[in-house]
Amino acid sequence: MSINKLFIRLFLATLFVASYSCSEDLEIEPNDQIARENFFQSEADFRAATAPLYNRVWFSFNDKFYFGLGDGRSYNLYAPFSDYVYPFSDLTETGLTGPLVEAWRSFYIVIQQSNNTIAAITESSVDEELKSQYIAEARFMRGTAYWYIASLWGDAIITTSQAAIINNPIVNKNPRNDVFEFAIRDLEYAAMNLPEQAGQAGRVSSYSAYGMLSRVYLSYSGLSDNPNSGMRDEELLDLAQMAAARVINEGPYSLLEDYEDLFMIENNNNSESMFALQWVPNGEYGVNNTHQSYFALGSEITGDDAAYGYYTRASYDVLQEYETNDLRRQATWMADGDFYPEINQANGGYLVDHENTYVNVKKGVVGSNSDNPDITRQNSGLNTYMLRLGEVYLNYAEAVLGNNASTSDPTALMYVNALRERAGLEPKSSLTFEDILHERRVELAMEGQFWYDLVRWAYYEQQEVISYIDNQERDVITPFTYEAETNTVSIDETRDVTTRAVGDADGSIFLLPYPESEVVQNPLLREEPVPYEFTEERLTDELFQ
Repeated sequence: MSINKLFIRLFLATLFVASYSCSEDLEIEPNDQIARENFFQSEADFRAATAPLYNRVWFSFNDKFYFGLGDGRSYNLYAPFSDYVYPFSDLTETGLTGPLVEAWRSFYIVIQQSNNTIAAITESSVDEELKSQYIAEARFMRGTAYWYIASLWGDAIITTSQAAIINNPIVNKNPRNDVFEFAIRDLEYAAMNLPEQAGQAGRVSSYSAYGMLSRVYLSYSGLSDNPNSGMRDEELLDLAQMAAARVINEGPYSLLEDYEDLFMIENNNNSESMFALQWVPNGEYGVNNTHQSYFALGSEITGDDAAYGYYTRASYDVLQEYETNDLRRQATWMADGDFYPEINQANGGYLVDHENTYVNVKKGVVGSNSDNPDITRQNSGLNTYMLRLGEVYLNYAEAVLGNNASTSDPTALMYVNALRERAGLEPKSSLTFEDILHERRVELAMEGQFWYDLVRWAYYEQQEVISYIDNQERDVITPFTYEAETNTVSIDETRDVTTRAVGDADGSIFLLPYPESEVVQNPLLREEPVPYEFTEERLTDELFQ
């Protein structure tokens, strides 16, 4: 059975999937006795039980927060009239900011759905090895959610049981270091117990877990009591390098030849995709990908009225990152003169023709139903990348660079240059941190990642990151013209520069406020964190022996 057909069966095995606030999620007793006794009897049941972990539980995160935070807060994206971008890009979000509340809720839905799935599979009488595989799948999802929470909020509530939270919903949060450690334990278990080859297209494998570990080890390596130490933990850097190398050297992945093909519906679950959210074509609300409706420039693209992207644009700052002839720019951002044959196919393709004083979003914009039957109103049918091989290449290079000013390591250069050559650019002969940061920004732009790169950097060079953000001049609206053929952005001297109010860039911006509703219902979120009592050891030595 295909993974999309399994998603249609998700209601049969959903133990905990609902559109409630986190607190409501934690307090509602699931009516799962029938499911536990009658459903978890076979591998097909396990597959159906874990299927919602690939879409529905992540929906509120994906809907707006994925790009609003990842690209808006890092200032890849400028959307002055979008309440799901500007609070983050302006550094003015609060505990009442809608997408922030939705994301917190979504992460804890992932966690509690994973917890319930783990509990139900553990209690089943199926073969232990098979049980371990599907428990590992749920732990992969839980560990990924906790990495996001650690990166965004730091201290947080670690829970492995919904029942325990129901019995005692007023609980202490745990320290950020423990949240990272918990995520690592989950992902190491997943790497140890998931199969090397996923049984179905779109499902995660052992190598997906190694890839996610390369990200988490790299993040954790810089975290210390001194955010300006300038140093990262060498042991964790080595682990990040080894995890990435395991993926690259042993995994089944390879780069697509053309960068733009990564973002075509027909290439969902391609050879570069390691973990992607799986949206159901023609699926109901909650299993649909809404991104195109927020990004599309106009109805001539979507074929309907769900096209709200006129004011959702590339920032002046990110456009300056693109080198001449970098093919990634046209695949990411629409500028005057760009031509897209896959959009509006009935009329020969789509030529962007508007004033060249702004540049709109392309990634996630795939056309109308007449271009592809999987596209429906407010559902592009396009997978959302959560991890792909291009990032793992960059994780490897950054781990090799480590605490050095530069590196000429031939393997690191080979991986970075593979991305650059695919983009039509000249190879590098050495790499600095600035080189890798640049490549991360343009390679993964509009894939919800760059803010996390800045947070990781801020763990050990916080003042440098604050200066980087200050130099983006978010309080200045620079009028510009853009030359698509050469990726050249120029200040338009015929128009006035204007200003706008933004928040201060200081150390506080690297942690988000807790949702106000959560603090009201659990006042212990205001208190100092309490260390978490781990019940299992790390599996690091076994993974890399």
